Amino acid sequence: MTGAFRSILLAGACAAALALPALADKAGNTLNVAFAAEPEPLDPYKIAGRQGLILARHVFDGLVYKDLDSGTFLPALAESWSRPEPMVLEFKLRQGVTFHNGAAFTADDVVYTLNTVTQPDYGTRYAISVDWIDHAEKVDDYTVRIHMAKPFAGAFEMLADALPIYPHEYFAEAGSEGMTRNPVGTGPYKLVSQEPGIRYELERFDDVYEGSPKAGATIDRIVVRTIPEMNTQYAELISGGLDWIWRIPPDQAEKLESRAQIVSGPIMRIAFINLAPVSAGGETPLADVRVRRAIQHAVNREAITRAFAGGASEVLKSFCNPAQVGCSQDVAQYDYDPEAARALLAEAGYADGFELPMVFAAMPRPVAEAVAADLAKVGITAQLDELQYAAGVGKWREEQVPAFFSNWGSYGVGDVAFLLSNFFGGGADDLVKDPELVDWLTTGDTSADPAERDAVYQQALAKIADEALVLPMYSFNVNYGLSPDLAFKPYPDEFARFWESSWK
Repeated sequence: MTGAFRSILLAGACAAALALPALADKAGNTLNVAFAAEPEPLDPYKIAGRQGLILARHVFDGLVYKDLDSGTFLPALAESWSRPEPMVLEFKLRQGVTFHNGAAFTADDVVYTLNTVTQPDYGTRYAISVDWIDHAEKVDDYTVRIHMAKPFAGAFEMLADALPIYPHEYFAEAGSEGMTRNPVGTGPYKLVSQEPGIRYELERFDDVYEGSPKAGATIDRIVVRTIPEMNTQYAELISGGLDWIWRIPPDQAEKLESRAQIVSGPIMRIAFINLAPVSAGGETPLADVRVRRAIQHAVNREAITRAFAGGASEVLKSFCNPAQVGCSQDVAQYDYDPEAARALLAEAGYADGFELPMVFAAMPRPVAEAVAADLAKVGITAQLDELQYAAGVGKWREEQVPAFFSNWGSYGVGDVAFLLSNFFGGGADDLVKDPELVDWLTTGDTSADPAERDAVYQQALAKIADEALVLPMYSFNVNYGLSPDLAFKPYPDEFARFWESSWK
């Protein structure tokens, strides 16, 4: 640890210890958590960021739950399920389940929730999570049927916590806005107070239903604060004001190892740069595949990955995470080769280079600057524009920028169905809308045959690479900073399961 860094941490820790009130932690059975980014309002159907979704998964339940250790789906609000017809899923619901507001859980809650959030005017954030549902039908008080609008291989992945169930009477009266003010679910914790985007307090729900896969929480209270400045988080972790922080950069994690418990875990999230040949009506150098291939050769992804990701992160060979089902590695590869990049640019008529507007969102500025520096070496001047994700993706969808540098977590799901179709399946984020890609991905996303899925995803990934439509960067890992007293297990879906945590 450098002397300067030690001084900063010690000064911050002393200041934090003096300025903060005595905070309950292990002694008071309270877990103190910090996020750098503000959690979004707690209607999970409208949340994009992990921060809000982590909180939501403590408050709400879905019909089923996925055990990531075994890869199997477990009963949650539904105790069993069947498929009476190819396009119909039937669920037998648990009896005796109570919402945080005392309402009894029945089929009415499932039907009203799903039939509401699948309506276009509700504004569910990601269409892929609900557009496979035509409607939900009540068979009796504890039996529901979901009629599918299309075959979808990822239906159960979505039903496992991504589609939480709300109490129908309260939801009908309060709507999405009311749900964000006072979220009501059946999960292991209930929200007891919030300053939206700033501070949240959750208490253990002692009436969690028997058989819940989230049962058994031992921590009484969770306090979550937004602390944008990471040095402040480090100081509070060292001084005991915080028990859990995450997304610590590799260099800082190394420096903190002697002062706190550091745990690292690989995740599904990947970083990449989308390249739009249709931006500005096609009046962009990226309309030429030779230019897009030049960009692939120009960026030293290996060096950038080592410098900024570290740990378990790997340079991507294909536009997917190797841990995902269907992530073929048999695609065109572009080694770091500035000379090849310059030759391709000259061949395309850009020997003198050009200016490339590039939005980056949810990526550290130093990483974007490193990419820009590599591009500058071959004559491409990247005009960097840092935006929040919603604003950045908005510009992308409106075809205002030819290059968008960001990341995608595939909902933490180890299947390329939750990545490829979002960007090349014909939806809002797909600026290419290649009919062949759309057709292949539709087949892969709906087929029940694993061999067929692998084959069509391989074709799609090969074409994406050959056409250089994306510059895959690297897979992510997450460094967590923990109180020495906290037992915490990280998962690759990036969802902290505090109901599993305990004190040593």
